[in-house]
Formats: sequence, C-alpha cells, structure tokens
Amino acid sequence: MTVSLDQLQAFVAAAEAGSFSGAARTLRKAQSAVSVQVANLEADLGLALFSRAGRNPVLTPAGERLLQEARVVLDRREHLIGVASSLEQGIENRLVVAIDELYPEHALGALFAEFARAFPHVELELLFPLMEDVSRMVQSGAADLGVMWRQEVLPTELGFQTIGWVPLKLVCGRDHPLAKARVEWEELKRHRQILVAARSDGPEKRRLRIAAEVWWVESHWVILEMVKHGIGWAFVTDHVIAASLTAPYLVTPDLQFDEGDWPVALELVWHKQRPCGPAAAWLRDRFAAERIGGEGGGGRVG
Repeated sequence: MTVSLDQLQAFVAAAEAGSFSGAARTLRKAQSAVSVQVANLEADLGLALFSRAGRNPVLTPAGERLLQEARVVLDRREHLIGVASSLEQGIENRLVVAIDELYPEHALGALFAEFARAFPHVELELLFPLMEDVSRMVQSGAADLGVMWRQEVLPTELGFQTIGWVPLKLVCGRDHPLAKARVEWEELKRHRQILVAARSDGPEKRRLRIAAEVWWVESHWVILEMVKHGIGWAFVTDHVIAASLTAPYLVTPDLQFDEGDWPVALELVWHKQRPCGPAAAWLRDRFAAERIGGEGGGGRVG
C-alpha cells in the first residue's frame, strides 16, 4: 500500500472545499489532477472515500474517519518542515530553564506564551530548584538559564544580571506568640524559624537565619502550612502568600525594628563559556525587560 502526501492533500482539500473543482482552485492544480490523486488514494487504501452519486462528492463514513487521520499526517508534515527550518536558522532544539520559586509564577505564563509564539519548535523544560541549586545547575550544564535570588559570591564561570526585587514578609500563625504584641529583634531569636532549604549546603541557605532553632523545608508552600499551624515563623513572598489558601490564617507581626519587608534581588544567570542561541537570548532579554517588583537596591551585571 502506497500513500503519498500529495494524495492526502488532495483528499483533505476536496473534503474541505466540498468539490474537486474547489480543491483544484485551493491547490492551484487542474481538476483532473485532483480527481486522479483522490481516486488513486481510494485504490491504494481499498476504500471509497467519497460517494459520487450526486453533483458534488460526499464523504463516506470511511472518508469521514480517515479525514481526521489525514489532517494529522499533514499537520505533522508542516511541523517537521517548521522544526527543520528552525534548526537551519541555528535556533536551539531544546532549552532548560531553572527558576527559583521566588519569581512570581503569575508572570511566567505570559512570558512563556510569548516564547511559544516566537519559538514554536523549541522544546522547553522548566525546573524549580531553590537558591544556590539554580546556579549549580547552570554551572554544570543541567540548565541553560537560571533565575534565582542574588548569590553574593557566584562561580566565576557564570554571568549575571539583576532583573528585579521581591519583598519577603515575616509571617506567623494567628495563635503564635509573635502575633500577640509588638516584636523586638531579640524575640525572633527565641522562636523556631522555618527556612527554605536548598539541597546544596552553601552560605545562601543560612543568609536569613535569625532564630537559634530552625527547621529547613524545601517548599515555600509547605512552609506556609507549618506557619499556619503555629510550628514557627518564616520569611515568605507576597505572591506566594496571596496564592495560598493559608493566607487568612497568617499574621504579619508588628515589628519594633523594621517595617516588615526584606527585599531580595532576583538575578538571571548563564554560563559565560556556552554559546547563547536565539531562543536563550530572547529569554534573557525578556526576563530583563519584565523587571519584577520595585528597585530594592542596586542592580548588578557581570
């Protein structure tokens, strides 16, 4: 059995136009050529695809079923051509982007919708490691780009750019002792703190440690659940709080020493020695243009 793409194209065009003459106009071919291609396809398949009893051809039940399959085949043909064209232009076949949960997830949907339109044939993998784990993935080649909170000392192989600031809020449960009165700095040290934990054991993991007793949790969302149940207090971003069902059960204590927001810089990181293709370059520019949050301090590029 031999089935050609030209035969399938003639079949789909005839079905959509409702006539062989209409298909011929669509394909810019002679009507006889279209009729022959459809007839040959029917012979190759051993099935009648159209009933020709009336003035115009009408799909048979077999034709209606096979029309769906023919469309899929032709669509994949166009996809193959698009992928080949993309590769010919030097566009990456695949990108891996590692993004810390500090980056607001509501901004990612619009950004990657634009990416999908600009680079429809690039396979994308999004990973969500935490803190220094992001830079380690980029350094090792496990990720092409990373978005993370500012790491004071980055590996020299990595380039970086500040792309925004995210405020952290100090929160506790409604029944926690810190929720009862104005809080002094020393009071924070006396109550268990719940900190986000990276899998690597670098200095960034301990940057926000204040309390003597700490629990480490590898999820901002689980941290909020623990805070809700009075297990401890924590620093959490506004967007995570707003998206969590725990928000009504949380309290931002009245702090004697501060207004309550600790801005953390978000940085885009990449490997200096690995070539940046068109899709990765587009993402770098787009992340930089997004400018999450306000300026919480000086930006840096390196």
